[in-house]
Amino acid sequence: MRSLLLAISATIGLTLAAPASSEDLIQIYDRAVQSDPALKEAEQNLYSTREVKPQARALLLPNLGITANAQYQNDSITSHNPAYTDSLTSTHRNETYSSRGLTASITQPVYNRADWIQLDQTSHTIAQAEAQYRDAQIALMARTTVAYFDVLRAADAVHVQEALVLADERQLEQSKQRFDVGLVAITDVNESQAAYDRARANLINAQNNLSNQWEALRRIIGPVNIPIERLGERLPLTPPQPNDINAWANAAVKNNFGVIAAVEASQAAKKQIDIERSGHFPTFNLQAGYDLARSEAQVGTDSDSAFVALNMVLPLYQGGGVTSRTRQAGYDFQAAQERVDQVRREVLNNVRDAFRGILSSISDVKARQAAVVSARSALESTQAGLEVGTRTQVDVLNAQQRLFEAEFEYLSSRYDYIVNGVKLHQATSTLTRDVLVKGNAWLNPKDIISPPS
Repeated sequence: MRSLLLAISATIGLTLAAPASSEDLIQIYDRAVQSDPALKEAEQNLYSTREVKPQARALLLPNLGITANAQYQNDSITSHNPAYTDSLTSTHRNETYSSRGLTASITQPVYNRADWIQLDQTSHTIAQAEAQYRDAQIALMARTTVAYFDVLRAADAVHVQEALVLADERQLEQSKQRFDVGLVAITDVNESQAAYDRARANLINAQNNLSNQWEALRRIIGPVNIPIERLGERLPLTPPQPNDINAWANAAVKNNFGVIAAVEASQAAKKQIDIERSGHFPTFNLQAGYDLARSEAQVGTDSDSAFVALNMVLPLYQGGGVTSRTRQAGYDFQAAQERVDQVRREVLNNVRDAFRGILSSISDVKARQAAVVSARSALESTQAGLEVGTRTQVDVLNAQQRLFEAEFEYLSSRYDYIVNGVKLHQATSTLTRDVLVKGNAWLNPKDIISPPS
């Protein structure tokens, strides 16, 4: 692939400066692992979700607490003695005193159906978070690969447009020289000028797109300005192994972490129905404690008491709230099941698209490679026809444009082959660093792309 561009560059005098150091796909991916905010967010969400299990377990363990109080009080008391019928005897007492109390208690839940089901539910909740994190890791590999080769694709477009600008400029100069000696009409000069101006405009757009693709890569790896390696000449074009679309589809349904996460979410939603229904069941708690009370009042009581109690709470009527929440949990469970089906269909669609994309990319690469050869031969024939007067300058410009378009499409089809392979492994959740290493071996460390200045 690269020899084709280098041949064009040599023909038109295009030189590429090579910086001293560069990074390949694996090095860029390693940077992404350290810098990507989406992966870090998924990691923190996983850590947060793991805390639901100790929280649910805590509901089944004893609760120990101490309650203390101190009170300052002023009493003004008037008492009447109705024992005397002929007169009313009254006494008055004014007293200021303080009182203190201390209660230590321990409560052990004996039976709470909702708490036990909630503890079981946490296993599904954590499994869902684990699958989502693994899916985020695989998604990062795919996003990094796509962003990496999008930069290469955009850089190829820039190089092709640069070559086309130089070629059109040369054609414009030749047209002017031919016009000066009377060999061509002014229309040929105008056509060459229009082609040259159009090529310059396309070059500006290509350069802007290259900058955008670099920024897309930096959103993943951070603000790094390091050259990256291009794809080399060697690119083995092999179909997926096994070469059976149904085998890949079945593997995706079983192994895809997105599907696994959706299934675990569905199971957690099913448990929620039983949790809400438990609002109709009684709860039992065993409580024990020791109570101290001290008062400095003239007429008061100091007490030390211990207690043990078994408490039962049986909800009889709660305004229909428990029934409503149970129905709501049922609807949530049905929605979760539909989500599982939706994710499965999406994964199957991705697998089939990627599988067919690999096969079509193999044929496309071979066909576009032949198209480059044909376009080059057509350009040479058209140029020869121009020399003898059987072709016009417009024919040459069109043939030249088709050659460069065929060149870019050939380069782009090679990236499509790699990206489709990555997407197929992503859909089956078999995308690993080792898979990236295999693709990384196809890069050429001697041919690199520098970030825009």
